[in-house]
Amino acid sequence: MTEAAPIPVFTLFGETAPFPDILHVERIADRAPALGWTIAPHRHGQLAQLLLIETGAAAAMLDGAALDLGAGAFLYVPPGVVHGYGFRPGSTGHVVTLTRAVLASAAPGAPGLAAALARPRHGAADDRLVQLVRLLSDSFGDTGRFRAQAVLGLAQALLARLAETAEGGGPGAAADPRLARLDALIAAQMAEGWQAADYAAALSVSTGHLSRLCRAARGVGAKAYIEQAVMEEACRLLAFTTLPAAGIGYRLGFDDPSHFSKRFRAARGLSPTEYRRTLEGRGAPARPEENPPPPP
Repeated sequence: MTEAAPIPVFTLFGETAPFPDILHVERIADRAPALGWTIAPHRHGQLAQLLLIETGAAAAMLDGAALDLGAGAFLYVPPGVVHGYGFRPGSTGHVVTLTRAVLASAAPGAPGLAAALARPRHGAADDRLVQLVRLLSDSFGDTGRFRAQAVLGLAQALLARLAETAEGGGPGAAADPRLARLDALIAAQMAEGWQAADYAAALSVSTGHLSRLCRAARGVGAKAYIEQAVMEEACRLLAFTTLPAAGIGYRLGFDDPSHFSKRFRAARGLSPTEYRRTLEGRGAPARPEENPPPPP
């Protein structure tokens, strides 16, 4: 008996590069036709996804269970849940992909909303939800100075709306509750620089067992899971606050700003300052050796 291949963990389907934005919006027709209208089972380690079908239909798979989606239906898939789609050719609609940072920003002080966003949800999209998806799609393509703030606000409104109108539970809803507790602990203890062993102790499990939980749900061990959460918070603070990069590093438990910058560059491919400039629409500055000044 051969060992089954692991379910791939992607950012967007078929892409393994670091997620470059706080969210992503695309039309079903942007990706599905080239894939034969079939999106093979996969999961997103740190991303949630909302599918809205405007015309046509899809047969969805959530952690091995089947779900039929018709025109006007939507499906919300939280991070870590295995999912795939078989679209009826010619189907139209949108796919909205959101980072954990966006999910967290939508539910501060609202544990009911956070709980709703922790499990798959589906239902009939009302007019307001459809309008929010379309507004978000339009705003996603903007290049204005405050584009990030606009799309974040719309994404938060969208998440609240779908949580109110959707049917919860169902396939994939039985995620290990210790992962939700881990996420809450990471958010609370990030500034203390806790390591995997500290979180394992707080959850009354071994470090190895914690890594197995993280790997089963997200495809990475506990150390990488925690690192991803810290870097996502760094991205959020760089995008939505005016804190200096060094101050953000201190806030996230880094005593040495240069160490924070090095870790951030390893995770995102840019320094914290470069990353902030890309969000502001200015782009990363060229390095001196790549663009030397003209001779006097």
